[in-house]
Amino acid sequence: MFVSCWSVKGGSGTTVVSAALALAVAAGGRDALLVDMNGDLPAALGIPDPDGAGVGDWLSAGADVPGDALARLEVDAGPNLALLPMGRAIPDAPARAEDLAAVFAIDGRAVVVDCGSSPSPSSTSLALATGAGLSLLVLRPCYLALRRALKAPIEASGVVLVGEPQRALQQADVEDVLGLRVRAAIPWKPAIATAVDAGLLGRRLPSALERGLRDLTEMVAP
Repeated sequence: MFVSCWSVKGGSGTTVVSAALALAVAAGGRDALLVDMNGDLPAALGIPDPDGAGVGDWLSAGADVPGDALARLEVDAGPNLALLPMGRAIPDAPARAEDLAAVFAIDGRAVVVDCGSSPSPSSTSLALATGAGLSLLVLRPCYLALRRALKAPIEASGVVLVGEPQRALQQADVEDVLGLRVRAAIPWKPAIATAVDAGLLGRRLPSALERGLRDLTEMVAP
């Protein structure tokens, strides 16, 4: 399955959710590919930033570069997990993103793409998110984020809700307002932030994060 994670507001947790989902799939024994459209995945996984080219270079190269060239840009990110790094900055090339989506759609692995946060309808990352079999809007239960989500330039397949203490909005409110199912609810836990800040997310997923993504993981890698 080709899964995209994106948000309409920065700081929602898109990168952590993307990394954790791919790690959970890989831990279950299925090969997974994690694609970095935002530049933060190596740091989130606790691995060095790759020096070579990445998906941004492939997108910039034009249609004469075949899809199988992407495999040569991948780096090892752990057992059963490969990372396709960002490389150069992602160009404004929505049409090229459609070609990339077609490549991911026929990949035999579970493909998880961190599309980052962007409200622009012409962004390459959102064009890629549109082509995903499962397009996940990562959202905090914030009134301002919910307002932006109502004006999102693309339609999501579901929501990953990253909880925060003392918020008035609950999961049922988000589902009712957006008309979308919450596919995963991740509670706010200090252990998750600690693992990310210490570069340990790639070594062992915090239990709260693993539990919150369990149903979604089983959907992606049945």
